[in-house]
Amino acid sequence: MPTLILVRHGRSTANTSGVLAGRTAGVALDERGAAQAAALPARLAGVPLAVAVSSPLQRCRETLAPLLAARPELRLTADERITECDYGDWSGRKLAELADEPLMEIVQQHPSAAAFPGGEAMREMQARAVAAVRDWNARVEQTSGAEATYLMCSHGDIIKSLVADALGMHLDLFQRISVEPCSVTVVRYTRLRPYVVRLGDTGDLASLVPREDGGGAGSERDAAIGGGAGAA
Repeated sequence: MPTLILVRHGRSTANTSGVLAGRTAGVALDERGAAQAAALPARLAGVPLAVAVSSPLQRCRETLAPLLAARPELRLTADERITECDYGDWSGRKLAELADEPLMEIVQQHPSAAAFPGGEAMREMQARAVAAVRDWNARVEQTSGAEATYLMCSHGDIIKSLVADALGMHLDLFQRISVEPCSVTVVRYTRLRPYVVRLGDTGDLASLVPREDGGGAGSERDAAIGGGAGAA
């Protein structure tokens, strides 16, 4: 099965202003975020990508723009299922003022029970994102082969929920996962289980380039090293 590279969008104007952007229109990358996006093609140099999938929101499209310019052959598809969580009435509000909302404690401690007023439940957010990945895994494998790698650019909560699914963690534990702006998380899917190869990586990604012997950090063989008796 394919390897998935998850890229969180670069730092946005909402990140720097302390606002919960949600799906609010017009949220762009800030200066730092634009620089992070500009560095992405070099970080992924040599990593073959079968397709790029993006949240339709502006900050994700801007993050991928330099990569697409560097790889004109790379096809981009927008997928609503990996868009930001619908925070409903909370969208556009300052995080500092939301900290005193009783629901915020539920979001942090028991997110599987959290549903945003006028928006969606966090468990629904995870379900649609996981369904999107399963769908894209099958599509990419059919069109590009089981060893293919593809990329998704999405949002922090979406990526954290996908990592929780890959690790077999309950959604209530997903707040323990951290993914910084423009960080890269890599999940290698196999027939029996996924392997989280990178988590929230903001540095060099050269080890993701396939080796001549067919190995590499995303291979099932490498993932099993040190895995003990339970390794596949």
